[in-house]
Amino acid sequence: MVQTAMNPGMGPALEPILRVEHLTMRFGGLVAVNDLSFDVARGQITALIGPNGAGKTTVFNCITGFYKPTSGRIALVSGGPQSDPAVAELTDSPGRSQRIGRGGAYLLERMADSEIAAKAKVARTFQNIRLFTGMTVLENLIVAQHNWLNRASGYSLLGLVGAKSFREAEAKAVEIAVAWLDCIGLKGRADDPAGALPYGDQRRLEIVRAMCTGPVLLCLDEPAAGLNPRESAELNELLLSIRDSNGTSLLLIEHDMSVVMEISDHIVVLEYGKKISDGTPDYIKNDPKVIAAYLGVEDEEVDEAEAEIEG
Repeated sequence: MVQTAMNPGMGPALEPILRVEHLTMRFGGLVAVNDLSFDVARGQITALIGPNGAGKTTVFNCITGFYKPTSGRIALVSGGPQSDPAVAELTDSPGRSQRIGRGGAYLLERMADSEIAAKAKVARTFQNIRLFTGMTVLENLIVAQHNWLNRASGYSLLGLVGAKSFREAEAKAVEIAVAWLDCIGLKGRADDPAGALPYGDQRRLEIVRAMCTGPVLLCLDEPAAGLNPRESAELNELLLSIRDSNGTSLLLIEHDMSVVMEISDHIVVLEYGKKISDGTPDYIKNDPKVIAAYLGVEDEEVDEAEAEIEG
């Protein structure tokens, strides 16, 4: 099994599904992310937190292919018996392709965003809801399955002639969509326009739309933004169900610390593009560097607090 390096904030090392190594992203003279390394463990929820401007969304954009990082590696470990040696043999040589080893790892920094979604099976949601508001609730989930439906249709030909294989694929897509609607309690609103749903339901619909793509890693950008306490509780229940029932690994950006602390297995904290802490929720909430980053405490006071803890 591939194991992460031990760090004081974590328990036993776990197999990673995502390895971010020495990631740097510059925009001209601005360094938005600076030499960042962390792992997302397979089958866990990892939260990426930090004050506004810490570089969290930039990291997401690099992972999902919207930005090409200035330097560094982002490896999505696909699983299987060949994964471990394949990851161990990754190099920076120019001749390397997007995928290393049979069943090994996808090098996301070398792939287009569409390939990351379709081949590496990384899905994401955005800070601003991006549903197709004029489509029905059900249609939003069916359109998310367009990649395999296109293949099933022979890229339109089989669909035009009404081939049995395509009809079966369509029925399967509807079955998957209805199952997810049932999961979030929206089966009864399948034929309503997505834009007519309450805000909290739209948030959860967007998440299960991403799940209809069958991701191994789901990236969520502030999924609790704008939710009231009841809606946040429903969101927590959904995300824990996705982790526990589907085995999907999750990476989320979130400012609502009640959500982060309740559902996260692992938290990475950024400040000005650099990692300042990395560990379990209990470790993070007691780390003086994290407290200082959120409260704006001077460096000298952090040193004093750490000295008191160590003493």
